[in-house]
Amino acid sequence: MITTDLQLTGMSCASCAATIERGLNDLAGVHATVNFAVERAHVEHGPQVSEHDLIHAVESTGYHAAVIDHSGGGHDHMNHDVPADQLRPRLIGSTVLAVPVVALSMVMAWQFPGWQWLVLALTTPIVFWGGYPFHKAAVNSARHGASTMDTLVSIGTLAAYGWSLYEVLTGAVAHGHGHVYFEVAAAVTVFLLAGRYAEAKAKRSAGAALRALLSLGAKDAVVLRDDAEIRIPAEQLRVGDVIVVRPGERVATDGVVEDGESALDTSAMTGESVPVDVRAGDEVLGGAVNTYGRILVRARKVGADTQLARMARMVTDAQSGKASIQRLADRVSAVFVPIVLGIAGVTLVGWLLTGGPVTAAFTAAVAVLIIACPCALGLATPTAILVGTGRGAQLGVLIKEPQVLETVTGIDTIVLDKTGTVTTGTMSVATIETEAGADADAVLTRAAAVESASEHPVAAAIVAAARDRGLAVPAVRDFTSDPGTGVSGVVEGVGVQVARFSDDDGRTSVAVTWDGARRGVIRLVDGIKPTSAAAITELKSMGITPMLLTGDNPAVAARVAAEVGIAPGDVVAGVLPSEKADMVKRLQAQGRKVAMVGDGVNDSVALATADVGMAMGTGTDAAIEAGDITLVRGDLRMVPTALRLSARTLRIIKQNLFWAFGYNVAAIPLAALGLLNPMIAGATMALSSVLVVSNSLRLKRFK
Repeated sequence: MITTDLQLTGMSCASCAATIERGLNDLAGVHATVNFAVERAHVEHGPQVSEHDLIHAVESTGYHAAVIDHSGGGHDHMNHDVPADQLRPRLIGSTVLAVPVVALSMVMAWQFPGWQWLVLALTTPIVFWGGYPFHKAAVNSARHGASTMDTLVSIGTLAAYGWSLYEVLTGAVAHGHGHVYFEVAAAVTVFLLAGRYAEAKAKRSAGAALRALLSLGAKDAVVLRDDAEIRIPAEQLRVGDVIVVRPGERVATDGVVEDGESALDTSAMTGESVPVDVRAGDEVLGGAVNTYGRILVRARKVGADTQLARMARMVTDAQSGKASIQRLADRVSAVFVPIVLGIAGVTLVGWLLTGGPVTAAFTAAVAVLIIACPCALGLATPTAILVGTGRGAQLGVLIKEPQVLETVTGIDTIVLDKTGTVTTGTMSVATIETEAGADADAVLTRAAAVESASEHPVAAAIVAAARDRGLAVPAVRDFTSDPGTGVSGVVEGVGVQVARFSDDDGRTSVAVTWDGARRGVIRLVDGIKPTSAAAITELKSMGITPMLLTGDNPAVAARVAAEVGIAPGDVVAGVLPSEKADMVKRLQAQGRKVAMVGDGVNDSVALATADVGMAMGTGTDAAIEAGDITLVRGDLRMVPTALRLSARTLRIIKQNLFWAFGYNVAAIPLAALGLLNPMIAGATMALSSVLVVSNSLRLKRFK
């Protein structure tokens, strides 16, 4: 299957989105979802369907589409020109004209002879110029056999205007027995323009997090070429280029520090507020800001392969998708407008058949048309997803698909991989125990000298410890490695042996020997992340049971579990990679709802098996691909943050849908019974959409 994203223009409501979605899905082998909030279509199709076919299908429904090119990296694909270019001047002009219309129509004491002609003159540009976007969209939909919210608005305002025009031209108003609705046509148009304008601005605010993320990429970079510094566009960077990053500049791409020391501000990508110290050998992310030192970075990933590009892609995909809870709203919106047109017709006929006044029948029918806009239904879910996933990205939580928001509800068990998840995943020297007469620095120096020729993780930890202490590591001769016992070599003319073994609690240790005598023991440990214990405590406070699942030996697993606060009965050690997924299935068979957190290739199957898979962003690509949520920072505290954010977003969605459904269910009968003035209906309808979007914007304050 091929995936194509389309940028859509011309939509004004959820019914428009439903129309486009039907048009695309009518093509053979096409599965499309249209998101009204981000004005995009996400289409999966076979090779027999071309991009031209997709665009033609959209245009055949009366809208416009363009294929989104993702190769250019960060770009804000949302359409934001409508409010500034069309709605704002129409809103201001219509408001100025509507004030005297409403005043003269509502206050009889101000009505002078011929006032109706002035009101007609003022209302005409409001209806036909101010309301032009509604009428154009309605005609466009009608031309393609569809009806949308704009259909209701257009018919309602034109009916009020047309009736009033007839009354004026026939002289009924002048003779005191006619009734005009110019104030309805004018005020409803203004209210709807105001609502559409506020909604569009709110939608732009909702997408601010993604735009901020997309803006983090450096536009250009200074690279070393033949010992000269050359500034080139960032898109021309290649793997292996050495980039010069000065204080205040952004790192242009993912890489490793070749030279220099500094601290990098990664807060915009990872949510980590404290700058991270880096030096030669440390990996860095593109988009990070260099705070003080000049560093040289060798590019390892460029373009679409960088962490920043992948983050932006994940957030964009999540915001373009649909949660299953949205399907109900979509189904309602798809049939809502024709039903409302029918209700309006029945209302008009019903009033007339029961002997009601023509003016009352007309007023009730117009109120039904105007009050019933399904716009809030279409905005309820996507705006909450838009803000929630954007806020998650700011905090370092990337949600792959909106369906995850619903799956997270009810999670009662968190299964944690040990290495790289609860622990740092890298060995470090914990203590150096020396024999009588031996010096700790000498033991570490000679051990580091021999281990410097080895690529074993234990060797790297010992060499790093020696350098951290400022010890000069001498050269080694006659180096020998025995995978079963350790390494040996000649250091400063002395034969040194470094033998690896496991102590009673499962920790790795090395015995350092020279001149036939043991001089000391270096104890190493896979250090526990400083935030792991706090994360476990928070999960417990949420009523979630944390479990440790590891392939390491039971002694190590028990020690780590004890340090972070996991109960002994919730520790499973010595499992093979294939058995991790089996363990998750067993928990699910017990009726538990399981989230799995891991970072390695060996965790990928379990991540995919769990109800929710959370991958550490510091882990392997396989784990990140298999997970439903990526925790950019690799900080276990992001797990409860992700759970809380998902639950809060889902709660906002349900609140929005409750309001949108409840509003229409309650308002339509009131309008049909003549209990709602069309002006009030217009204001309330516009307010409902703004209310739904504003409620979603509360997620921006999530902490």
